[in-house]
Amino acid sequence: MTAHTQEAGVHEFERAWLEEAIQLATTSVANGGGPFGALIAKDGEIIATGNNRVTSTLDPVAHAEVSAIRAACRQLGEFTLEGYTLITSCEPCPMCLSAALWARVDRVVFSADRHDAAVAGFDDREFYDLFEKRPASMWPMAVDQLDLPNRTAPFDAWVAKADRVDY
Repeated sequence: MTAHTQEAGVHEFERAWLEEAIQLATTSVANGGGPFGALIAKDGEIIATGNNRVTSTLDPVAHAEVSAIRAACRQLGEFTLEGYTLITSCEPCPMCLSAALWARVDRVVFSADRHDAAVAGFDDREFYDLFEKRPASMWPMAVDQLDLPNRTAPFDAWVAKADRVDY
Protein backbone atom coordinates (compact mmCIF):
# COMPACT_ATOMS: atom_id res chain seq x y z
CA MET A 1 0.00 0.00 0.00
CA THR A 2 1.52 3.26 -1.03
CA ALA A 3 0.13 6.74 -0.79
CA HIS A 4 0.94 9.55 -3.08
CA THR A 5 0.96 13.28 -2.56
CA GLN A 6 -1.47 15.07 -4.79
CA GLU A 7 -1.83 18.81 -5.03
CA ALA A 8 -3.35 19.09 -8.48
CA GLY A 9 -7.02 18.20 -8.45
CA VAL A 10 -7.49 18.92 -4.75
CA HIS A 11 -10.54 21.10 -4.36
CA GLU A 12 -10.49 24.05 -1.98
CA PHE A 13 -13.32 22.53 0.08
CA GLU A 14 -11.17 19.42 0.58
CA ARG A 15 -8.54 21.59 2.23
CA ALA A 16 -11.23 22.98 4.54
CA TRP A 17 -12.46 19.46 5.29
CA LEU A 18 -8.91 18.37 6.09
CA GLU A 19 -8.55 21.35 8.44
CA GLU A 20 -11.78 20.21 10.11
CA ALA A 21 -10.47 16.64 10.45
CA ILE A 22 -7.30 18.00 12.07
CA GLN A 23 -9.43 20.09 14.44
CA LEU A 24 -11.55 17.01 15.28
CA ALA A 25 -8.32 15.16 16.11
CA THR A 26 -7.03 17.98 18.29
CA THR A 27 -10.37 18.29 20.10
CA SER A 28 -10.40 14.52 20.57
CA VAL A 29 -7.14 14.75 22.52
CA ALA A 30 -8.58 17.47 24.75
CA ASN A 31 -11.63 15.26 25.42
CA GLY A 32 -9.68 12.11 26.32
CA GLY A 33 -9.64 10.48 22.89
CA GLY A 34 -6.80 9.73 20.52
CA PRO A 35 -5.24 12.28 18.13
CA PHE A 36 -7.16 11.27 15.01
CA GLY A 37 -10.19 12.80 13.31
CA ALA A 38 -12.09 11.91 10.16
CA LEU A 39 -15.15 12.85 8.18
CA ILE A 40 -17.21 11.59 5.27
CA ALA A 41 -18.22 14.13 2.65
CA LYS A 42 -19.84 14.44 -0.77
CA ASP A 43 -20.83 17.27 -3.06
CA GLY A 44 -19.36 19.92 -0.78
CA GLU A 45 -21.25 18.63 2.28
CA ILE A 46 -19.96 16.86 5.38
CA ILE A 47 -22.20 13.87 6.09
CA ALA A 48 -20.61 12.59 9.31
CA THR A 49 -17.56 12.96 11.52
CA GLY A 50 -15.63 10.69 13.81
CA ASN A 51 -12.70 10.77 16.18
CA ASN A 52 -10.53 8.13 17.78
CA ARG A 53 -12.29 6.64 20.82
CA VAL A 54 -10.18 3.53 21.41
CA THR A 55 -9.19 4.23 25.00
CA SER A 56 -12.31 6.14 26.02
CA THR A 57 -14.63 3.31 24.92
CA LEU A 58 -12.21 0.39 25.39
CA ASP A 59 -12.85 -0.50 21.74
CA PRO A 60 -9.67 -1.31 19.77
CA VAL A 61 -11.43 -0.69 16.44
CA ALA A 62 -12.96 2.68 17.38
CA HIS A 63 -10.55 4.53 15.10
CA ALA A 64 -11.64 7.90 13.70
CA GLU A 65 -12.14 6.56 10.19
CA VAL A 66 -14.25 3.62 11.36
CA SER A 67 -16.28 5.93 13.59
CA ALA A 68 -16.92 8.32 10.69
CA ILE A 69 -17.84 5.48 8.33
CA ARG A 70 -20.27 4.03 10.89
CA ALA A 71 -21.86 7.43 11.54
CA ALA A 72 -22.23 8.17 7.81
CA CYS A 73 -23.83 4.81 7.10
CA ARG A 74 -26.30 5.32 9.95
CA GLN A 75 -27.05 8.85 8.77
CA LEU A 76 -27.65 7.70 5.20
CA GLY A 77 -29.37 4.42 6.05
CA GLU A 78 -26.91 2.60 3.77
CA PHE A 79 -23.97 0.25 4.18
CA THR A 80 -22.09 1.60 1.19
CA LEU A 81 -20.53 5.01 0.69
CA GLU A 82 -20.04 4.97 -3.06
CA GLY A 83 -19.49 8.50 -4.30
CA TYR A 84 -18.22 9.73 -0.93
CA THR A 85 -14.80 10.86 0.23
CA LEU A 86 -13.12 9.92 3.51
CA ILE A 87 -11.09 12.85 4.82
CA THR A 88 -8.80 11.98 7.71
CA SER A 89 -6.21 13.80 9.75
CA CYS A 90 -3.70 10.98 9.33
CA GLU A 91 -2.97 8.21 6.85
CA PRO A 92 -5.40 5.39 7.56
CA CYS A 93 -3.96 2.28 9.18
CA PRO A 94 -4.48 -1.00 7.29
CA MET A 95 -7.70 -1.70 9.25
CA CYS A 96 -9.17 1.71 8.45
CA LEU A 97 -8.11 1.51 4.83
CA SER A 98 -9.81 -1.89 4.65
CA ALA A 99 -12.96 -0.40 6.22
CA ALA A 100 -12.91 2.34 3.57
CA LEU A 101 -12.60 -0.31 0.88
CA TRP A 102 -15.51 -2.30 2.34
CA ALA A 103 -17.59 0.88 2.55
CA ARG A 104 -16.61 1.53 -1.07
CA VAL A 105 -15.68 5.18 -0.57
CA ASP A 106 -14.44 6.75 -3.78
CA ARG A 107 -11.45 8.54 -2.34
CA VAL A 108 -9.35 8.94 0.79
CA VAL A 109 -7.58 12.22 1.56
CA PHE A 110 -5.20 12.54 4.53
CA SER A 111 -2.55 14.90 5.86
CA ALA A 112 -0.13 13.40 8.42
CA ASP A 113 1.37 10.07 7.41
CA ARG A 114 2.31 6.84 9.20
CA HIS A 115 5.76 8.22 10.02
CA ASP A 116 4.30 11.32 11.67
CA ALA A 117 2.06 9.03 13.74
CA ALA A 118 5.02 6.87 14.74
CA VAL A 119 6.87 9.88 16.16
CA ALA A 120 3.89 10.43 18.49
CA GLY A 121 3.89 6.79 19.61
CA PHE A 122 1.31 5.43 17.15
CA ASP A 123 3.58 3.16 15.19
CA ASP A 124 1.42 1.17 12.79
CA ARG A 125 4.35 0.59 10.44
CA GLU A 126 4.62 -2.96 11.78
CA PHE A 127 1.09 -3.64 10.54
CA TYR A 128 1.80 -2.14 7.13
CA ASP A 129 4.91 -4.33 6.91
CA LEU A 130 2.96 -7.35 8.09
CA PHE A 131 0.49 -7.09 5.22
CA GLU A 132 2.98 -5.94 2.62
CA LYS A 133 6.04 -8.09 3.24
CA ARG A 134 5.75 -10.85 5.80
CA PRO A 135 4.45 -14.31 5.08
CA ALA A 136 1.80 -15.50 7.54
CA SER A 137 4.37 -17.76 9.19
CA MET A 138 6.17 -14.64 10.49
CA TRP A 139 3.10 -12.89 11.92
CA PRO A 140 3.01 -12.12 15.67
CA MET A 141 -0.10 -14.29 16.04
CA ALA A 142 -1.04 -17.66 14.63
CA VAL A 143 -3.63 -17.75 11.86
CA ASP A 144 -4.76 -21.30 11.26
CA GLN A 145 -7.54 -22.93 9.28
CA LEU A 146 -9.38 -25.93 10.67
CA ASP A 147 -11.16 -27.58 7.74
CA LEU A 148 -14.57 -28.76 9.00
CA PRO A 149 -17.04 -30.58 6.74
CA ASN A 150 -19.73 -27.91 7.25
CA ARG A 151 -17.39 -24.96 6.73
CA THR A 152 -19.47 -23.56 3.85
CA ALA A 153 -22.89 -23.97 5.56
CA PRO A 154 -23.29 -20.22 6.24
CA PHE A 155 -22.42 -19.41 2.62
CA ASP A 156 -24.74 -22.10 1.34
CA ALA A 157 -27.56 -20.59 3.42
CA TRP A 158 -26.68 -17.13 2.09
CA VAL A 159 -26.71 -18.21 -1.55
CA ALA A 160 -30.02 -20.04 -1.05
CA LYS A 161 -31.68 -17.02 0.62
CA ALA A 162 -33.91 -15.44 -2.03
CA ASP A 163 -34.38 -12.13 -0.19
CA ARG A 164 -30.72 -11.49 0.66
CA VAL A 165 -29.26 -8.01 0.21
CA ASP A 166 -26.09 -8.41 -1.83
CA TYR A 167 -23.09 -6.23 -1.10
